[in-house]
Amino acid sequence: MKKVLYICLGNICRSPAAEGITKSLISKRNLKDKIQVDSAGMIDYHTGESADPRMLQHALERGYKLTHKARQFNPKKDFKEFDYLVTMDDQIFMDVNKLDKEKEYTPKIFKMAKFCSHYNIKSIPDPYDEGPEAFENVLDLLEDACGYFLDKIKDEF
Repeated sequence: MKKVLYICLGNICRSPAAEGITKSLISKRNLKDKIQVDSAGMIDYHTGESADPRMLQHALERGYKLTHKARQFNPKKDFKEFDYLVTMDDQIFMDVNKLDKEKEYTPKIFKMAKFCSHYNIKSIPDPYDEGPEAFENVLDLLEDACGYFLDKIKDEF
C-alpha cells in the first residue's frame, strides 16, 4: 500500500482538491487496495473546517466531492506514515524540507507541479484571494498532475 499526503498552506483549497481528484481517480482505476490519500496544511488556522466553499462548489461541478476536514501537517507522524509528501508550491516545499532536519525524508518530498504533463508551471497557485477563474485553473492543473502522478505510482507496483 502506497500512502500520499498532499500539502498546502491551510488545507482548504489546493490540497483537499488534489485529495478529492486523486480519490476519484483511484476509484476509477481500481486502485483502492493499493493507494491511500490524505491532505494537510502547514498552518493550523483552518483545522477542523471543510474545504473552502468556493473550492467545494467548483470541485462538485466537476464531479468531485470534497469531504475531508482540514488538519495541520504533523512532521513526527506524517514523515513516517506517508510514502509521498506532495507540496503545492515552492514555499510549502521549502517549509516541509526545513522540518526534515536530518534530511531523512527528502526523497519523499515532491512538488505537485513536477507531475503536470500538459502545463509548464513551477507551482500550483493559491486561489484563496482570487476569483472563480483561479479555482477553475487550480482544478485544471490538479486534474493533470494527479493523473500523471498516479501513473507514476502505479508503475511502482
